[in-house]
This record gives sequence, C-alpha cells and structure tokens, in this order.
Amino acid sequence: MHFVVAMDGSEQSERALAHAIDVGQPADATISVVYAVDPAVHDEGGDEPNGDVGDVNDRLIIEDVEDEEKRGAEVLEDAATFAAEYGIEVETELLYGNPVEQVADYAESIDADGIFVGHRGLSERAERVLGSTSKGVVERSAVPVTVVR
Repeated sequence: MHFVVAMDGSEQSERALAHAIDVGQPADATISVVYAVDPAVHDEGGDEPNGDVGDVNDRLIIEDVEDEEKRGAEVLEDAATFAAEYGIEVETELLYGNPVEQVADYAESIDADGIFVGHRGLSERAERVLGSTSKGVVERSAVPVTVVR
C-alpha cells in the first residue's frame, strides 16, 4: 500500500499524517508526504499599495515564493521527524502548482492507494477566496481520499 499525505503545516494536516500512520503502519504502507507551493497564489495580493484599511481586508497577505518554499521544506522536515518518532520513514516531496491538482495528480502518478488531507488548513478568510483544498482533492482524485478533522 502507498498513501499520500498532503501537509500545509496546520494542526489538521498533522492529524491527517497521524491517521495515515495509524492506518498504514499495520499494513507496512509506504507514506509520501507532500507540500504544494502555488506560485500563482502569490499574485493575489496585487501590486498596488493599499488605499485604506478596507482594501487590506479585500486582499490576501501572502509571502513570496522563496519564503513559501522554505516553509514547505520545514513542514516536510517536521512531518518526517514526527513519523520517525513512530518508527516510520516517509518520503517527502515539494510540489509546485495548484494544491488540489498537484496532490491528486501526484497520487495518481505514483499509483497511490489513498490520500489523507486535513479538513481545514487555511484560515476561514483565505478559504473563502481560494476554496477548500480538501474538498477539491476529494472531487479531483482518482483514488480514495480520507479527510481528517
């Protein structure tokens, strides 16, 4: 068996990893942990300065791609350390592009048996703008998806 766990550094994604370990360990499953950097999202904030406080609430504040890559590498390292505490060695992969597409496509490309994602990872405000990654993965995936609260 081979499972993919989508991580974003949230508590819910950490729970998804823990659940994947619980399910996969008895079956001696391979676990791949992925983090998606979406360069397109970094343009959502716009280039113009904010006109007033109201403008700030209409924009996402997003770090640059290099900072997001660094954050992704740290999340993946933390996930590998967490799994190692349970005696599990995980594969890690930094993906680039829309997380929904990248996670689903990655799982299909490695012939995974399932995907584990956290129920909510982003703030409610960002999720309203970007949509639910977990919902998108469920809709796009060709393999079963477990959404963990």
